[in-house]
Amino acid sequence: MINIIGHRKINLFVSGLLFVVSVVALLTFGLKPGNDFVSGSLLEVGFNNGILPVNQEVKDTLSSLDLGNVSIQPTDSKSLIIKMKFLTEEEHQAVLSTLRQKYEVNENKVLENRFETVGPAVSATLKQRSAQAVIVVIIGIIIYVAYAFRRVSKPIASWKYGVVAVVALFHDVTITMGVFAFLGHYFGIEVDIPFVVACLTILGYSVNDTIVIFDRIRENLIRHSAENFPATVNKAINETFARSLNTTFTTLFTLAALFIFGGESIKYFSLALLVGIFLGAYSSIFVASPLLVEWHNWMERRREE
Repeated sequence: MINIIGHRKINLFVSGLLFVVSVVALLTFGLKPGNDFVSGSLLEVGFNNGILPVNQEVKDTLSSLDLGNVSIQPTDSKSLIIKMKFLTEEEHQAVLSTLRQKYEVNENKVLENRFETVGPAVSATLKQRSAQAVIVVIIGIIIYVAYAFRRVSKPIASWKYGVVAVVALFHDVTITMGVFAFLGHYFGIEVDIPFVVACLTILGYSVNDTIVIFDRIRENLIRHSAENFPATVNKAINETFARSLNTTFTTLFTLAALFIFGGESIKYFSLALLVGIFLGAYSSIFVASPLLVEWHNWMERRREE
């Protein structure tokens, strides 16, 4: 049996260090917002021969220009909508010139259908409502877990399982965001709506994986004595360890394939999930359960005093 609880202080120190570094990165660098969060420019171009080039080919053609996070969408009218950072008139003409040098061959012409400034896809109101929804969800998690674990309110209150699950959840998402703060600062990687979707997915995965271990702790507390709580928690972790590894690695293999072989549009979405789901499995075993034991031991010391 692996003595994970016996070495919990090392694991908690490593997690705490990563969390602090991530918070510092977020406060210092911040996340680099993509077109979904800031105003930008929209250029719609058509081709008189009616044949549209491949989206990735157009991105590669424009890669020599500093256009930020470029997104390309074909339309029903046989044209391409190109969204990018806010462009000056000089940059606008440079984009058109680059496209024409690449695609104006023989009788084919690149036609500018429209060029305009567009606002962010995510408004301030939507951000506020999303934050409110997350708060409501967190409160709901704590209430639900407290009710589900009501039969094992000793040696630690049932609502504390929910609080610890939420702490692990914040640990996973914050470190994931910290990784992207570093990537944005040093490599110019921007975050967009798919990144937000990835973070929400990580929230669900983290809570689910943590609750699986907590549920085994509950079963062991019901079946056996609760006198040695650290041993009970360690036993529960070992009983679910193989399941957590199998589930996590099969998911990570799939995400790694998407990151390596998938298209550019889902590359960093896959990377965010890779980081977050790995952290979700790690925190369930090495953060959430040890925190329960630390909380229990702290209460025991308080009673002795």
